[in-house]
Amino acid sequence: QVQLVESGGGLVQAGGSLRLSCAASGRTFVTYAMNWLRQPPGKEREFVAAISWNGGSTYYSDSVRGRFTISRDNAKNTVYLQMNSLKPEDTAVYYCAAAKTMSRASAWAVYDSWGQGTQVTVSS
Repeated sequence: QVQLVESGGGLVQAGGSLRLSCAASGRTFVTYAMNWLRQPPGKEREFVAAISWNGGSTYYSDSVRGRFTISRDNAKNTVYLQMNSLKPEDTAVYYCAAAKTMSRASAWAVYDSWGQGTQVTVSS
């Protein structure tokens, strides 16, 4: 399995921006579709964004569409999530996850690998 490590989380004011990174280990990274998932405190884990293996296709949840952008640099084995116009309801632990095919699922069973998560806190 590809191994994933998220970074870039932190505390930001509402309306601000953060960029999350997910560094992957393994030469098979280029074959995986990559997702970002999140789990707000006291709530269920939910899908955020997905990108195909070559970056040609992207998908976003309704709650982040127009504010977040997912991208990848296969030469660097890294996936990014640019988060703009952040809202307090974006507060969550954010995870990156790898799958052989594109998915909008939130269950771990759908994915081949996922990271440890990075905390994002948005203050009002």
